[in-house]
Amino acid sequence: MNATNICLFKKERVSIFIDGNNMFYAQQKNSWFFDPRRVLEFFTKDPIVSLVNAFWYTGLKDSQDQRGFRDALISLGYTVRTKILKEYYDDTSGRYSQKANLDIEIVVDMFNTVDQYDRVILFSGDGDFERAIELLRSKSTHITVVSTEGMIARELRNATDRYIDLNDIRQDIEKLDFQS
Repeated sequence: MNATNICLFKKERVSIFIDGNNMFYAQQKNSWFFDPRRVLEFFTKDPIVSLVNAFWYTGLKDSQDQRGFRDALISLGYTVRTKILKEYYDDTSGRYSQKANLDIEIVVDMFNTVDQYDRVILFSGDGDFERAIELLRSKSTHITVVSTEGMIARELRNATDRYIDLNDIRQDIEKLDFQS
């Protein structure tokens, strides 16, 4: 084997964390939806990038909710984390709302797998991730946050190494009608 056959670049290990509920509302705001398969393809198209993990977090009405979608995510290689939605009453509006807060699960997975990756791609605009992002950056982890204007907390945007607006990568990740 000669020197030209030796890879001169170390593979960049990437993990993707998608806050599914947060991204659902961001996509609704933008009036288009992204394709989970195209997301993986977009962030791993560079030959020096190696996908280590891809996590998708979502709230469910019941254990069978979104079954087909979750199965499709798993078949693409995502690890799917779920939590049953809880109902909350808002005194101000007088309305009930449902929420499944998976922030802790996301942060636990980020820190539990920190030795496996060099770069995190977090799909969320939630400012609650600010401190976790700061701590990951102190471990020389490069952090990219993907969200959309009007739905990303200023604190999160300031804590990250790179911010990507969903609309800037729409042509690469949008779910197309003819795709499954």
